Amino acid sequence: MATASVLMADAFEIQPCTPHRRVIRDEGAHAVIGVSVGNGCFSAGRLHDLARWGLEHFGRVDLVCADLYVAEMYEAFGYPPGEARRKAAKSLRGVRAKVRNAVTAAEPDGARLRRQPMSRFRADAAYQEIHRRLWRQLDEDDDFRALCDDLVGRFLSARGEAAEARQRAVCLEYVCAELPLFLDAPAILRLPSSLVCYHQRLPMAELPYGRGAGLRASRNQGRAIVTPAAPSHTANSK
Repeated sequence: MATASVLMADAFEIQPCTPHRRVIRDEGAHAVIGVSVGNGCFSAGRLHDLARWGLEHFGRVDLVCADLYVAEMYEAFGYPPGEARRKAAKSLRGVRAKVRNAVTAAEPDGARLRRQPMSRFRADAAYQEIHRRLWRQLDEDDDFRALCDDLVGRFLSARGEAAEARQRAVCLEYVCAELPLFLDAPAILRLPSSLVCYHQRLPMAELPYGRGAGLRASRNQGRAIVTPAAPSHTANSK
């Protein structure tokens, strides 16, 4: 896979995954900024910075909280059901509050900046169709299923977890709930183009942009890795 050069923009480094996706970044129509639950990278300060950065460089921005299958993931990794639900509820309250505060501080009137839970998209017809197509391909395409299973195993291994059957099943559901945004956020959000931003590479998110996987992102869908710039870079980024 070709990799575009890193773009410097204020306090963050932006690395689009291909040269074409760099064009989408330069258009600046829209960004989805993904926010994970239970991830220490998403401090209150980081979310405030990301909200301001998004408004400076994109016409519209959605901070999307990955709020699906959180309790199920905790349970799959060994928490008793009741404790898993309580831990998920506490984690979700915390991250929702931080996202809400960041959005309100950056743009009180909410004209261009929104906070969105991933769960809200499940009622959207475009999301539902992409999600159905994804699971249909998993059922019908053995090569694609094997690739997804391998990537889930790598994801779990990176967490230092043994890839047990229950963990693999929940992880696959969690990832497939998020993949529609990597495939066609413009269709789901009714926008001309969109760049999905996250702070690290996600193995499953590579699928829509690779070759031979049987799964393709739309031409107006981009993905980028967005990380804080080194202090020496920030001063020279303008």
